[in-house]
Amino acid sequence: MTISIALVAHDAKKDDMVAWATDNAATLKSMTIFATGTTGGRLIEGAGLDVTRLKSGPLGGDAQLGALIAEGKLNGLVFFIDPLSALPHDVDVKSLLRLAILYDTPMAVNRASATAILDMLAEREA
Repeated sequence: MTISIALVAHDAKKDDMVAWATDNAATLKSMTIFATGTTGGRLIEGAGLDVTRLKSGPLGGDAQLGALIAEGKLNGLVFFIDPLSALPHDVDVKSLLRLAILYDTPMAVNRASATAILDMLAEREA
């Protein structure tokens, strides 16, 4: 079974996401990766990953990820949230997080928890 993971980062956290993904590229390359638009582009360019890019978060990408969770097509969600910025699409973010909680999807919001989730998913894959 191929493990699928979603990677999302707010603008101020995109550099952190690319750095984390680069550090963990060997593990991530064995997984199916979904990402919202800009984050996906940055991961392709900066970490050399094969990513299925969805729409930008505010334009429906968060909703697309929520649908994948509801359909049982995502094994994990890594969402680097910027806790210091106001989010114009806060409702979309809350909906995505609510679905991840509702469907008991492993979820990470920072580098430490992302590494723990990735390690757990990699063990499942082995």
